[in-house]
Amino acid sequence: MATQANNEATVLGHPKGLFYLFFAELWERFSFYGMRALLTLYMVEEIFKSLSNRDFATAAVYASYGSLVYASTVIGGQVSDKILGMRSSIFLGGVLMSIGHFVLAVENDIAFFLALAFIIVGNGFFKPNISTFVGALYKDGDVRKDSGFTIFYMGINIGGWIAPLLCGGLAVTYGYHYGFALAGFGMMTGLLFFWSGIKKNVFRDKGLPPNNDVYEKPVLGIPQKTLIPILSVLFVPVIAYVLSSYEAIMGGESILGDETIVGLIFKLIGITIVVYLGNIMLQSTAEERKKLFMAVLITFFMTMFWGFHELSGSVITLFASRNVALDGFMTAAQTNSLNSMFIILLAIPISLLWEALSKKKLNPRTPYKFGLGLILAGASFYILALSKGSADENGMVPFAYLIIMYFVLSIGELFMSPVGLSKITSLSPKRIVAFMMGIWFLSSAYAFQIVGFIGKQLAVDSTDVNVGGLDTIDIYTDGFMLISQYALGAGLIVIIFSPLMKKLMGDVH
Repeated sequence: MATQANNEATVLGHPKGLFYLFFAELWERFSFYGMRALLTLYMVEEIFKSLSNRDFATAAVYASYGSLVYASTVIGGQVSDKILGMRSSIFLGGVLMSIGHFVLAVENDIAFFLALAFIIVGNGFFKPNISTFVGALYKDGDVRKDSGFTIFYMGINIGGWIAPLLCGGLAVTYGYHYGFALAGFGMMTGLLFFWSGIKKNVFRDKGLPPNNDVYEKPVLGIPQKTLIPILSVLFVPVIAYVLSSYEAIMGGESILGDETIVGLIFKLIGITIVVYLGNIMLQSTAEERKKLFMAVLITFFMTMFWGFHELSGSVITLFASRNVALDGFMTAAQTNSLNSMFIILLAIPISLLWEALSKKKLNPRTPYKFGLGLILAGASFYILALSKGSADENGMVPFAYLIIMYFVLSIGELFMSPVGLSKITSLSPKRIVAFMMGIWFLSSAYAFQIVGFIGKQLAVDSTDVNVGGLDTIDIYTDGFMLISQYALGAGLIVIIFSPLMKKLMGDVH
């Protein structure tokens, strides 16, 4: 350990607090991705096993859970900024998520929906604040900040890599609830790292409530620091009810079709956002309008990419379970580790590639990277679609197709994800940067609506827990071919119009 001139304790040249946040996030992501790897399979094989439309119900619940778990970050971030501060928000979120994971270990349908609701509320407080906390450790203009975030995000991917392997292995050997319990212990471990950092004062004065008077202010006779945790817990049953209402509103017989409560809520939010943005554009200068249009367009294409990418936890997991000859190498749940593994292996080489191209003034502008990312996503699903040609007499395809698919998809992710957020901040007018950041985070929530739609289209009607092989191969591979066409088409459109997009972006690279 070294110490800088300002008496800041450092490790490897970075604030010591970074590494406490690194391990806290690693174990939080361990719990999150460990649970996610099991979730779809658990619903299909246990929660909805008696239903003929169990795949449809699973897709609906998975979409609602994913949408709400990301949408909650917008609310949690606001509460943190105005009242709790990052420390209290992270700790509250971690406790709620831990409860959720341990409740999942209880074999009960009501407990299942309550558990998901606890995780949704907890993630809203935890996720947006721990990333922000990393940035708060560095002063403005600190050249170490970018590499600090690189180290931090490596923790995310390490957690996402090992969690499906361990939780998935435990679930197969002893049962799903043991896998969920391990995810809960992972979250508790992350909390302990964070708490120990507070006790050792490695964060110094960072992450405290923005205004202690507001923090302590009584509302209905209860200090806000106490009221918010109470309200958070009281809101859990409401979210659990919404999640359990996965069937179509009006039974699918109305103009809403098979729309769920969550789906309807997000459509209304989407309409409101579009109207608000339209009004902002009318009040903007021509230059602002161009850049804001590009910010919205980047967010749209990123949403599409994540919508295809997040199929890894739903349809692709079911495909791995039913149609991939894993041959003892992995379980279907454990295949969820492949994406994070490839991100870890490829992140540095691709980063070095951009640096090398920059020196030669050949680094592609953002539109080209987004176009290539979508094309790679399309190529990855095309690979899965082609796997049908190698299926055996039982409808099982070689594991190699799934490995290559995740390899290609991971490259696409690295082309798009690291640059998207920074471009939103650069393209958005200063007066609405915070609003646009909220929309960016909401894009992941809307991506899960895409996941739900696709999952319902590829749902298999059967109560047979062992359904698969020849009964499902055509459904999945035909669906993957259609997804690949949409992704490839979107990518080509972006590439073709990239020169125009470059002009609209102005001086933003």
